[in-house]
Amino acid sequence: MSRIRSILIFLGQSVIVGLAVAFVVVLFRPDWLPTTATGFQSGAPASYASAVERSAPAVANIYTQRLEATSGTRLQPGRVRANIVLGSAVVIDPEGYLVTNYHVIKQGRQMRVQLADGRIARPQLVGFDAETDIALLKVDMGTIPAIKLGRSDQVRIGDVVLAIGNPYGLTKTVTQGIISATGRGLLGLATFENWIQTDAAINQGNSGGALINTQGELIGINTAVLDQDVATEGISFAIPVNLMRGVVEEIKDHGRVIRGYLGLAPGELTNADFATLGLSPGTGILLVDVFQGGPAERAGLHRFDVLLSVNDVPIRSSQQALLIVASAKPGDEIKITAWRNGETFETIVVAGERPEEVPSS
Repeated sequence: MSRIRSILIFLGQSVIVGLAVAFVVVLFRPDWLPTTATGFQSGAPASYASAVERSAPAVANIYTQRLEATSGTRLQPGRVRANIVLGSAVVIDPEGYLVTNYHVIKQGRQMRVQLADGRIARPQLVGFDAETDIALLKVDMGTIPAIKLGRSDQVRIGDVVLAIGNPYGLTKTVTQGIISATGRGLLGLATFENWIQTDAAINQGNSGGALINTQGELIGINTAVLDQDVATEGISFAIPVNLMRGVVEEIKDHGRVIRGYLGLAPGELTNADFATLGLSPGTGILLVDVFQGGPAERAGLHRFDVLLSVNDVPIRSSQQALLIVASAKPGDEIKITAWRNGETFETIVVAGERPEEVPSS
């Protein structure tokens, strides 16, 4: 019994000493407390300061001078005036490469980039891709702070995100929200859409800025807001960093983005259309047009065929088909399964190169 009593006394003393030490640490050295997986101290108020400190130095401001015509009157003719467009950019390479939105620098006469440390430079336009609204710039300022690239295919709905940019000229502004949705498309904001939707505030001047995770990694380029009416709030969109990576590499290698092209115009089918055709809902898309002399026509596809699959991948939307075809290279053989007049057939289309201006249907 005496041995058990000694053990209990020892354990009790150890607990008291441990609590005393913990009290002293909490009171005088809270920075010694262990952190959680998100980098926050256990029991401490949530803060994203560390993530911002890691990424904000790589977010720059862009000032673009653009000439705009003013409307005239009967007594006074219209004039052309210079207007300054505000935007943001993200340094993705310490050698001086920055990414922004194409619409930020489009038709700009002069550009200035201001880094987070206050230095100002005139950037070189390396190239752009209007169909994804991405532009690649380069500044010659030696080694500059660059952001760490994350992976947009790993983001989850509900993840906390931060938007960093230059809204209304208020530099180094950070807003916070969550991932509301991924893979958004058919919004008419760009040709190739695969948006990250967030409720982090993105305002005028935020375009081209960074959408980061709580580790300070870039997961998207802030681009647009849903501006349907004055009551619309909390719906903003960013280009996924994985899409940005591919576009940037193409611009670096070729000066432009080289995409596959079949020479057709896709369109959506309603449930009523599927019922009329005798097809299950969501089993394909309509070929609204097949351009004369294009790869699709040469492969035997006709206007009003129903495209069922591309390279054995079932097609559910025109946007999906567009992205799959665009990811191909000119000369690639693409297997198409289609439906016409009650019969399913297959054909091979040899992809061409997507022209800068695709003909409309």
